[in-house]
Amino acid sequence: MSKLKVSVLQTDIIWENAEENLKNYNKIILQNPGSDLYVLPEMFNSGFTNNIHDCAEDENGISLTMLSEISRISGAAIATSMILKENGLFYNVFTFVKPDGRIVKYKKRHLFKLGGEAEMFSKGDERVVFEFRGFKILFQICYDLRFPVWNRNVEDYDLMINVASWPVERRKMFDILLRARAIENLAYVIACNRIGKDGNNLIYNGGSCIIDPKGEEIALAKDNQEEIINAIIDTEIINEYRKSFPALNDRDEFTIIV
Repeated sequence: MSKLKVSVLQTDIIWENAEENLKNYNKIILQNPGSDLYVLPEMFNSGFTNNIHDCAEDENGISLTMLSEISRISGAAIATSMILKENGLFYNVFTFVKPDGRIVKYKKRHLFKLGGEAEMFSKGDERVVFEFRGFKILFQICYDLRFPVWNRNVEDYDLMINVASWPVERRKMFDILLRARAIENLAYVIACNRIGKDGNNLIYNGGSCIIDPKGEEIALAKDNQEEIINAIIDTEIINEYRKSFPALNDRDEFTIIV
């Protein structure tokens, strides 16, 4: 059985300024040591922007270089997303940075057409589950939350992480969907959403949370406040609940056609 201490950093994001955002997150993480995993919002270094040519980086850029150093010093993994350029294409990429320097990536599958994301970015086609310190973790980015087939647990993950830039006008849906994903998949769900106003005048009020496999909140950030929420999650709780309520055994079989 494994336990994981997780910290979710609900913050504002300085618009399209990677250097200043990196300084801010570096300070927060190093002043709040002791976690195994720190979760930051979607596009933590720029805000949710379609300004890909100015904000995109490659694997050797300042953001992944700095996150790797923070991860090494803190001894913890860091989960977030950023704009990465690969073979001439641009992706919104979930990055899971490990203390040993390894970086695991997931390219966002469901691009938010209403916000112009699909016009600027290429979509991913690989569902990524990665094991870290005894936990099998499914990586998801914001809009992915609305698509339960993509999130469906086929007994391959214990924890879903969703990093988000989810505006206040649709916040109620965010809250409901997070709990639904936890309940239907009998898994922990961690969500990190930002606060503040971005360069497109969209407003965010948070809702960052840690939810257990029954859909109950373990930790919930206050609205409109920069805050760190913490919890210890435990695979034994998952295993015991799945034994007592084995709903995953009755799931429908399906194949995702990419």
